[in-house]
Amino acid sequence: MDSVAGREVRLVADVPAAFVEVVQAAFAASEGTFRLALSGGETARACYEALAVAGGIDWSRVECFLGDERCVPPEDDDANQKMVRAALTDLVRPAGFYPMDCGDPAGYERLLERAGALDLVHLGLGPDGHTASLFPASAGLAAPAAALVVRNVDESGRNKHPRLSFTLGQIARCRLAVFTVSGSSKAKALAAVLAGEDLPAGRVRAGRVLFLCDEEAMSEVGR
Repeated sequence: MDSVAGREVRLVADVPAAFVEVVQAAFAASEGTFRLALSGGETARACYEALAVAGGIDWSRVECFLGDERCVPPEDDDANQKMVRAALTDLVRPAGFYPMDCGDPAGYERLLERAGALDLVHLGLGPDGHTASLFPASAGLAAPAAALVVRNVDESGRNKHPRLSFTLGQIARCRLAVFTVSGSSKAKALAAVLAGEDLPAGRVRAGRVLFLCDEEAMSEVGR
């Protein structure tokens, strides 16, 4: 494990398996309700499918949130909550699952305020360096310091749906932020983030920030 600009970076052979181990360890170190924020994307799906069958977690003590959502109907194939339900929450039945409603960002903000510091937020990394739904040069990056969620759009047009997303401020309140980064399509973005370029993922702060990366994702680091 290496430390890069205050971030822990692990090269792992199996990203979903490594993610499961990190969640299990965080849960074992916790007391009372364990609050977990989930992500979207294919890497996240693989992580949640592995987590659903792994054991080692008392799901009656877990509350699950979403770190971002596309503003589409809940049963739309592009909805993060649809993937999360199918891959994880419908299988393990946590104490609570709280999907985002793009029509009520204030309601989700109140929910997060009541929850307090989340134990773990799972984040992905886009080829453009975005994380959650915070895109390069997007208005969401400039959300007020007190805001916990923000409506946002990708001005580049690469991501077509409007979004609701955790702010950088909300992520900073979390005890552990875990990025899972897999595949060569993420290699240039990962290298740029770890080199200190000003990309959304590089702005993430939390109690602890951990990157779990496979060999393909790490292929451009240090070049």
